[in-house]
Amino acid sequence: MERPLILVTNDDGINAPGIRTLITIMKDIGDIVVVAPDSPQSGMGHAITINSTLHSSRITPKDSEITEYSCSGTPADCVKLAINELMPRKPDLCVSGINHGSNSSINVIYSGTMSAAIEAGIEGIPAIGFSLLDYRWNADFEQSKSFISMITLNALNNGIPKGVVLNVNIPSVKKSDIKGVKICRQAMAYWIEEFDKRKNPLGQEYYWLTGKFINEDLGEDTDEWALNNNFISIVPVKFDLTAHHAIKGLNQWDFK
Repeated sequence: MERPLILVTNDDGINAPGIRTLITIMKDIGDIVVVAPDSPQSGMGHAITINSTLHSSRITPKDSEITEYSCSGTPADCVKLAINELMPRKPDLCVSGINHGSNSSINVIYSGTMSAAIEAGIEGIPAIGFSLLDYRWNADFEQSKSFISMITLNALNNGIPKGVVLNVNIPSVKKSDIKGVKICRQAMAYWIEEFDKRKNPLGQEYYWLTGKFINEDLGEDTDEWALNNNFISIVPVKFDLTAHHAIKGLNQWDFK
């Protein structure tokens, strides 16, 4: 069987330990091309570059086993550039991550990791975003490798439904403590934002965004429940944002 062509990207930057681990996993599964931001782009969401130029540099030799590019743009930019300019053909799969930190629940909205995967999905490419619930730069990704490989092979063998991207979050516990994989819905949770107001040496005010994550969703079918109970969560995410259930009610409004 022909080896699949896999696009690897992320939002933590081309040198992040998470993507380096993802590369080692994927090179055993298929032929890979890496296109990732040249600097961290966490929280960038689905931003794209439209008012300035994009730059891309190949960082591996032409005879290298793996083709890697760094890109000056956002995670979504990286996927667009990879598909349209840098890859020899449309990839069979796009994997994004491994993110340093959670992308469960409402965090999926802000995530550059997931936005890269969603951009691939919009282009008709099966895609998965992987995240480990450990924000440290030196997080231990070893315990997640076999699970990521298993999920990726399942996606390649079984296919991902059209219009759907998989959001995979992995608890930061020992491999032996992971109880399994659960297919979940996104927990209905939110952030209460706070701004830490400070002054620089010149007396000018600046702010650090902080906040508290609030999960009032008690369902045992959510990603938050799964992760809190040492399961890997997989949430199928769709990028059609239409609230179909609201259409009937809105059609009763008087627009005359």
